[in-house]
Amino acid sequence: MKEKYSKDDKMNEVLSSGERLLQVVSRFDIPLGVGDKTIEQICNENSIDVKTLLAVVNFTYSAGEIRPMQGEIDLSALCSYLQNTHIYMLNFFLPHIRRHLIDALGASSDNDVTFLIIKFFDEYCEELKAHMETEDKKIFCHIDELKQGKPFKNLSTESSKMHTSSTEAKLSELKNIIIKYYTSSSYNYMYHILQHLFICEYDLYIHNKLESCLVMPEVRRLETLNASKQPLQDEEPLQPQNEEMLTDREKDIVAGVVKGLTNKEIADKLFISVNTVTTHRRNIAKKLNIHSPAGLTIYAIINKLVDIKGIKID
Repeated sequence: MKEKYSKDDKMNEVLSSGERLLQVVSRFDIPLGVGDKTIEQICNENSIDVKTLLAVVNFTYSAGEIRPMQGEIDLSALCSYLQNTHIYMLNFFLPHIRRHLIDALGASSDNDVTFLIIKFFDEYCEELKAHMETEDKKIFCHIDELKQGKPFKNLSTESSKMHTSSTEAKLSELKNIIIKYYTSSSYNYMYHILQHLFICEYDLYIHNKLESCLVMPEVRRLETLNASKQPLQDEEPLQPQNEEMLTDREKDIVAGVVKGLTNKEIADKLFISVNTVTTHRRNIAKKLNIHSPAGLTIYAIINKLVDIKGIKID
């Protein structure tokens, strides 16, 4: 694979190429005012490993393609980059999206749906925060121990927690709900919000791919040196779901779920088996691409499958 940038290219060319690479350079704590200096010169001035920076820059530019680089990158520099991504996401970008989301939804007359969408977004942010804090407090600490030559029991198991698809699915659900089911006179504002959600999604996609394609191979290499190697398994990618209308029976199932009924209670109410309820719920999730009770609640209210008065909102 031919890489876009090399150490002899000008750093200003990287910074001028677009938002994505601008974010990459900023997360290496490189100040602006780079003049006509090369990438290598700027890295040397800021005590940054040039191979590591180029690996991330070219990885981001190519949307996740990279040649094997075991033993060539500075794992400390890469972990610092990932931690700076956490800071940017949690302290700036996600709060920024939330403020705009509140402003956009404020024009809606349906306060209950507005509340639920904000709540859904907040739950997503909390899940992402918990995931990133786990990386900061545990995974990166374990990597430091590996670099020091210390064996760590079950480090591969801990390291595999770096990648998770649960938060990706929740963000996808939120976009799906807004695109397919939310109507408002402030639709231009909502398009703006969706644009930010897509940027966030891509940023986190590259973040996770960096962990899988750059961090994890280096961790495994160090594990081999320090202890016995334990192969990791990557999670299966999410598959696109069919978009179909719900049947009347499926609508009844959705109504029962959002009212807080158990599968057994829904089955008794509709005179069907629990196994049939489970099958219907699986089909509903595939059709709507909504997998959480919170998401189903928003869908049900927007589509008037239930009365808001019959739902307990914490």
